[in-house]
Order: sequence, then C-alpha cells, then structure tokens
Amino acid sequence: MPQRTISPFSNESEVLQINGLTVENRLDRVSIYGSIDFTLDKIGLGKARELLAVMEATVNALEGKNLPDVIGIDDPEAVKNPFV
Repeated sequence: MPQRTISPFSNESEVLQINGLTVENRLDRVSIYGSIDFTLDKIGLGKARELLAVMEATVNALEGKNLPDVIGIDDPEAVKNPFV
C-alpha cells in the first residue's frame, strides 16, 4: 500500500486520517490530534509507517526553511452561530 502523507506548510486544505488520528495541514502549522493504536500486526505497522511519513515530511519541510525562534498563533475567535 502506498504511503499517504501531506505537503506540510503548503496549503490550508489537506487533512489526513490515520485511524482515529487527524493530521491537518496549515500554512503556519501542522496539527495532529486524536487517538491511534499501533497493534502488534501488519495493520499496526502500516499505521506507524503512515505517521512516520507525515513526521518525516514535516521535519524535512522545517529543516528547509529559515525559521524564526517562535511564531504567534492566535486563539480562534468565537462568533455568533448564524443558524440560531
């Protein structure tokens, strides 16, 4: 099975699901959240390889840039629900 990954920091639209784990691509960050179990079988190995491919792509993208010490990430702004 081909390894699925994202192009880190290149768009605001890529989302990858690896079991219960979600990887979201953004221009200024890659967010990973959820839960995943790596079972001691071929399925567990496949999940581990998918996550490793995402992490390797992320590290490679970071290493290829002139990075600041830190960036600010604003908290999301709460807005009124337009459907209520």
